[in-house]
Formats: sequence, C-alpha cells, structure tokens
Amino acid sequence: MPRITAPTVAEHRAAQQRALLDAARTLLARTGEAPSMAEVAALAGLARPSAYQYYKSRQDLLHALVLDVFPRWTQRVREAMDAEPEPADRIMAYVLTNIRLVAEGEHAVGNALAAVAPGEELDNQSAMMHRQLLTPLVETLTAMGVPDPPVTAELINAIVHSSTRLLESGTGPETVEERVRELLGPYVRENRTIPIRENTP
Repeated sequence: MPRITAPTVAEHRAAQQRALLDAARTLLARTGEAPSMAEVAALAGLARPSAYQYYKSRQDLLHALVLDVFPRWTQRVREAMDAEPEPADRIMAYVLTNIRLVAEGEHAVGNALAAVAPGEELDNQSAMMHRQLLTPLVETLTAMGVPDPPVTAELINAIVHSSTRLLESGTGPETVEERVRELLGPYVRENRTIPIRENTP
C-alpha cells in the first residue's frame, strides 16, 4: 500500500487523483494524444500499478479529465466576472478570461479530449459548459436592461470564438486582447453605471 502523505486516507487519495489528472492534462496539452497510464504515473511521481488504484484504465482517466477540465474553466470565468462590481465590466471580464484560458492551453486540452475521448459524455459536457458559460453573461445583460440578452450574449461569445481561432493560428495573446479591448471597450463604457434591476415577483 502506498505511503500516506496526507492527514487522512481520503485526503491522500484526493491528492493522488489530483496529481494524476494534472499529469494527464499536461501530457495531453503537450502532445495532443492520449498518454499511457505509465506516462501519467511517471509524471505524477507514482508507480504504474499505483495509478490503477485510482483509475481502472486510460479511458477511465480521460473521462475523469473531461469532468475536471470543463467545470474548472467555467469557475475561472465566473470568478473573474464576480470580481467586477460594475455590471458592464463583467462583459469584458467574460471575454478576456476566456481568451486567457485559451492562451494557457485549456482549449487545446478540450480539443485533444474531443479527439481521444469522443462520445456522448464529452458531447454532453461540452453542451453543458457552453450553457454554463453563457448563463452569467446573459444574467448580466438582462440585469443591465440590454435588449435580447441571449442574442447579445451569443454575439459577444462570437468574439471569443474568433479570438480562439486567431490564437490557434499564431496571433499573440497581447495583440488579441488589445484588439478586443478596442472593439468591445466602447460598448462596455457606454453601458457603465447602469443599475442592476431588482428581481420582482
């Protein structure tokens, strides 16, 4: 049995699973191919047999990574938006945080997962993440009194998609962010200081 390196067995197990997920993510981002359990275990600092105590197969590990990557992306975006007290500034936070996540390689991991772990679970996770990502943006636009918030949210999200393509084609993140600020900045400034509407029955 592996030596326990945390106060409890449960915490030890969680730490080892985290190490394996992080190692799998790193290898996937680096190569775009599904790593072997031996490669993942080596990067995580575990013996190969120990890795199978946490994930019964490579496919099991990849599915766990799917369930880990997408919610963490959504959490990063929500936290960035929540940090802005001005509703209009949350729009810029939404776009820029998504762009930074792409630049950090999270989108590449998602694409690689789609290639190496296709299936209904991945499709469902992708659709759910899209809905979860748009929800705080739609809520912000609704609170600001913007006409057709879902439509506006999709148009704003189109900037994220275009920025992703530019990043993946080699355009630098700083250049993309600068152009986004120029494009979206006037809209954000125009809608600043608009009070959030209180929910009424």
